[in-house]
Amino acid sequence: MSLSNISNCFGRKYKLDLTTSRNFDEYLKITGIPAASRKVAATVQPIVEIVQESDGKLTLSSSSPFKNISITFNLGEEFDEITPDGRKVKSIITLEGNKLIQIQKNGKESVTIREFTPEQVNMTLKIDDVVCTRSYKYVEE
Repeated sequence: MSLSNISNCFGRKYKLDLTTSRNFDEYLKITGIPAASRKVAATVQPIVEIVQESDGKLTLSSSSPFKNISITFNLGEEFDEITPDGRKVKSIITLEGNKLIQIQKNGKESVTIREFTPEQVNMTLKIDDVVCTRSYKYVEE
């Protein structure tokens, strides 16, 4: 899989634009997140970044005042992941054009699509019949 479609996004930081978030509470609810935690999550504006490591693996990180998380993976290879809310899942991430498509399995299957451009990352999260969308805008440092 060629990384050329997203390599121009490596090392760039993107901040969540809260005004673009749709159905996030419904998405969190279906994953079992308690109401108090959902309220906090709805106010957080994480910054996401993707980088390619020297060994070729990709690292996708998300940072906020509440929690920093990162996952390092090879495209197309299943790996163990602990979600921000502490669930243990099996994940696999593939690349289609400029979209990273992540499938997480833990009883339910969820799909996260991150579409990268130099100026923004559009994210779509799907679980059961709930679809959530969020956009992250490039931020200069």
